[in-house]
Amino acid sequence: MIAPLPESNTNLNSQSNLQTILQTVEKLRAFSEVDVSEHWRCFSGDMSIAEVFASDFSDWETFELNAKGHIAWEKGKKVLWLAQKIIVPSDLQGYALKGLCLRLALVWWADSAQIYINGSLVGEGDLFDVSQRVLLTQDAIVGEEFTVALRLVSPGHDNGALVGSKCVYEGGNNVYPGFVASELAIVQRYCEAFAPHELDVVAGLVKEVAEVINRRGAQKEELNKSLANLQNQLQSKISHTQSKIQLVGHAHLDMAWLWRVSETWEAAKNTFASVLKLQEDFPELIFCHSTPALYAWVEENCPDLFVQIKKAVKNNLWEIVGAFWVEPELNIISGESIIRQLLYGQRYVKEKFGEFSTVAWLPDSFGFCWTLPQFMVNAGVEYFVTEKLIWNDTTKFPHGAFWWRSPDGSEIFSLMSAPIGEGINPEKMVDYAIAWEKQTGSQNYLWLPGVGDHGGGPTRDMLEIARRWQSSNVCPEFEFTTVEKYLQEIKQEGTRGQENNIKISTPSTPRHFAQRREPPHASGSSTPSFPTWNDELYLEFHRGCYTTHGDQKLYNRRGENLLYEAELFASLATISCDVDYPKAELEAAWKKLLFNQFHDILPGSSIEEVYQDAEPEWQEMLNTASQILNQSLETLAGQINLPQPPQPDSLPVAVFNSLNWQRSEVVSVSLPTETNHQQWLIYDSSGNQITSQLDAESKLLFLAEDIPAIGYRLYWLTPNQNPSENTTETIALEFTLENEFLRVVIDETTGELNSVFDKSNNRQVLAANGNQLQAFTDKGQYWDAWNIDPNYADKMLPPFKLKSIKWLEQGILQNRLRVVTQLGASEFIQDYILQAACPILKIHTKVNWLERHVLVKAAFPLNLEADFATYEIPCGAIQRTTKPQTAAEKAKWEVPALRWADLTQDSYGVSLLNDCKYGYDAQPNQLRLSLLRSPEWPNPQADKGNHEFSYGLYPHAQSWEKAQTVKRGYEFNQPLKVVVYQNSSEKQKLPEKASFIDISVDNSGENLILMAFKQSEDSAKEWIIRCYECNGETTTFQLISDIGLNIKESVDLLERPLPNSEFTIKPWKIASFKLGNRE
Repeated sequence: MIAPLPESNTNLNSQSNLQTILQTVEKLRAFSEVDVSEHWRCFSGDMSIAEVFASDFSDWETFELNAKGHIAWEKGKKVLWLAQKIIVPSDLQGYALKGLCLRLALVWWADSAQIYINGSLVGEGDLFDVSQRVLLTQDAIVGEEFTVALRLVSPGHDNGALVGSKCVYEGGNNVYPGFVASELAIVQRYCEAFAPHELDVVAGLVKEVAEVINRRGAQKEELNKSLANLQNQLQSKISHTQSKIQLVGHAHLDMAWLWRVSETWEAAKNTFASVLKLQEDFPELIFCHSTPALYAWVEENCPDLFVQIKKAVKNNLWEIVGAFWVEPELNIISGESIIRQLLYGQRYVKEKFGEFSTVAWLPDSFGFCWTLPQFMVNAGVEYFVTEKLIWNDTTKFPHGAFWWRSPDGSEIFSLMSAPIGEGINPEKMVDYAIAWEKQTGSQNYLWLPGVGDHGGGPTRDMLEIARRWQSSNVCPEFEFTTVEKYLQEIKQEGTRGQENNIKISTPSTPRHFAQRREPPHASGSSTPSFPTWNDELYLEFHRGCYTTHGDQKLYNRRGENLLYEAELFASLATISCDVDYPKAELEAAWKKLLFNQFHDILPGSSIEEVYQDAEPEWQEMLNTASQILNQSLETLAGQINLPQPPQPDSLPVAVFNSLNWQRSEVVSVSLPTETNHQQWLIYDSSGNQITSQLDAESKLLFLAEDIPAIGYRLYWLTPNQNPSENTTETIALEFTLENEFLRVVIDETTGELNSVFDKSNNRQVLAANGNQLQAFTDKGQYWDAWNIDPNYADKMLPPFKLKSIKWLEQGILQNRLRVVTQLGASEFIQDYILQAACPILKIHTKVNWLERHVLVKAAFPLNLEADFATYEIPCGAIQRTTKPQTAAEKAKWEVPALRWADLTQDSYGVSLLNDCKYGYDAQPNQLRLSLLRSPEWPNPQADKGNHEFSYGLYPHAQSWEKAQTVKRGYEFNQPLKVVVYQNSSEKQKLPEKASFIDISVDNSGENLILMAFKQSEDSAKEWIIRCYECNGETTTFQLISDIGLNIKESVDLLERPLPNSEFTIKPWKIASFKLGNRE
């Protein structure tokens, strides 16, 4: 028995063998590739192509490569011409080139790239199509000359670069140096990863080749014979490359980004036509694409192309992965918006292509809320695919394939895919496949070839390379498939792993595959194990997108609120008043909202022209929803049977509540005539005068009490027979606002909150001045609109300057104090508002925002200490630590939320509400809300101009659940609606006060939130009611309807019947029911 070598000697041998293999690979490449980067001549500035090719380039400048080996020039869309003459030599390192195929491989970073060969345009590209292998000749002739010119335009935001340029000579079969070099590199990588001991075998096999290539001037035939022998030996003796790489052609196409939507339509048309044409020559090509909104445009505008796509789908050559209407932003849209993305997306796919999509394809959205699995599973989706978390800036996401569980318990099989926008590069693909196998234990990997972002899809060159490599005996098998089939296969081959939210270490390697965690799998593991991820998929990047372009966030929140109310009251008007339901108008408005939720529009990361185009779409959606809402409210109000008015000239006032619980709050009435006197009074329907107050805008305020859930109450607006000056207000000199809940003192030197005292709980809320407007320099990030400077906290700007403080109102119903401050050239007007019967201090804000590269936050230091902050997410809530320990926890220094965030210590807490802001950060004793940013790329005008928004401080006893913070958030965003209308002498059918629908009966369902009440998609005589459980407690759904409806069955989010109607609603569950007329 021979003793094993000492470990140190073994390592030395392995390293030596590895070097032998690597050196052989490089020497083989030298027979088929030559770098031509140093031979370019350059001309800065533009000229015609005729002028270029009339030159011999002798007067053009030479270019020195930078440290990266690039030719670089300045940003700002500057034109650079590069040119050189390429002459086919007789050989490379003695390897004869005659008869070989010659390509020029180029890689650039340019806003525009045009490639000319001998005066003809042969290729184009841009920031998204960044490389091409240009065919110079299929049959190289020694001495043949090619004049190559490149017209490159630098990006507006970044320096341009020609990253690489080389001539590549390829043989007609797979036995030529470049191909075998790649095969040998693939074998080396597999052995190094899974069987280091076999590196000795490989090193031994390459010796024959090494001897041949070391002889300068070796005969081509001799070398090719040696290479063929090496291929045979590798195939017979190395088995660790027998994995499979499955291919699905793809073309990621942003609906808008650095281009307008109109350009997207053209890119889609060209991409889809290109794919169909390629499938004629490459019938193995299977292509997938998402976005039903895009298919709908093609159907309407390119009907012949749409017919071809449908045929390809039928022939299993084209896969629709379009569960969502567009690929939306999924951190800051509401739960109902997510449902409508799925409802309209899935129904379109089913109607046009025959089946629902089982795959949610979201490769590029900027993070994913924890509740998303429930939405997808209940809309017929079985698989979720993204690649975005490989962009993380702090940790590496630990799983490649996993089960993702939402708080309600729904689970979906999920894939962290290969990067999009890649070509067919077997060595790169193998790098990813090895990392995947080590991570998951699966030898089955998915690759997505195709130019992306701006469309493009697979190219002819990619498909030719794929075909060539399909015949390799040492490379993993290449096979085209569908995404659904691939996911079915890997799900079936694996087992369920443990629930696993592991600590994630900080990577020290570049992004993408090298960041992947080394899991405890070995090559050839018989059964992969897929763990369960029970948390949000937080993207450690693009944190500024919660705040950038505040106008888009405002339109989105306002649109979501208006469409909910428009549908609700249109449905009630249709049922109660027998008017037509505006289904087509509502669907069109919804689709405008959904489109603008695309993940580069709503986040604020597109060019200025995109927002110029989006503006009329937003306004049309808002106007449609407002018109439907107002008309429906007026219709319903007109059906109220009016009692005797207090005076003959009294006007009826109906106050409507769109939420599913009884409410009391101060409302305002626009008066028939503007006045500084209290010329109008408010009476209830029984003739009792109600206390009222005239505000600074001459609107009449009154406390509307006990407005029924999803209902209304009647009041009267009556002329005052004895008008006088408004005496309900007594303006104080001190700056203190007070009601039955809070006493608020404003710091007269800063305009900040000096004190907020909770009278109900005898407690000071603040630990220091609150509503501190804090400004920070926020610049230096490449992804300017997307990313907040991670070190912004170290770059605080001087405090805001106080300009004025004055009372606007101090009455029995409303105290309002106005504070005006200045930051640079920007003015902030903030009204502190405290109303009767309301425990929330509202801060209404108007800003003329003119700063650039500045972040503004509103800070509230609190008199408590909490280990966790809680944030609202779509149809749920999530806790995030305020005392981060792991790298992943520390990476969440800016996080998304919908209507509120909360800090609670034991039996006391504070919620910070908002009406259109989404970025928060928290410490154990502080909540901060991000108000404004001002990046300059890609839109130099981002956020510049006027903004209007509100946020509110809600101190409370007990937990946020007991304090009903969820409901306070909805109330803050959807105030009671007031309709003043004309008196009618006709007898009407609705009572003076009523609830149309009640789902909170006898305290059952108190923690249910109504999400939608709408006409069924399939029947004008049936209705859909949807709600979700908001506090994490089991509850019961009961329906009391005064409009003759009863429950027919439970349905899913696509309005399909469920096997059983379940009225017990478990924690965080979304429940939908179909209603019909009571028989």
